[in-house]
Amino acid sequence: MKIREEDAERRWVALMMKTAKKYHKLCPYFDKKTAQCLLMVTVEGKVGKCDRDGRYDGCPILLKFLEKLYRYHVERGKVLPRDFQDVVNQAFIA
Repeated sequence: MKIREEDAERRWVALMMKTAKKYHKLCPYFDKKTAQCLLMVTVEGKVGKCDRDGRYDGCPILLKFLEKLYRYHVERGKVLPRDFQDVVNQAFIA
């Protein structure tokens, strides 16, 4: 059962990364002016510069964030976002 859950999580994260390419050339959590990663505070608890220049494809911080978001929705029995734009438009960061 645990293998199915991990596989479902991996598929959902891959879908979010795929749909992100439709809407964004750069990571929506990247501040161009200061080159700061806005997700780094949420995921790792520290402020830091984006070492990937805003490219999100394969970004470990974005992947951790999406995995955390998936677990948040599953644990609370909420409906998973079907598109990356739904993730970006949420009012909070899990």
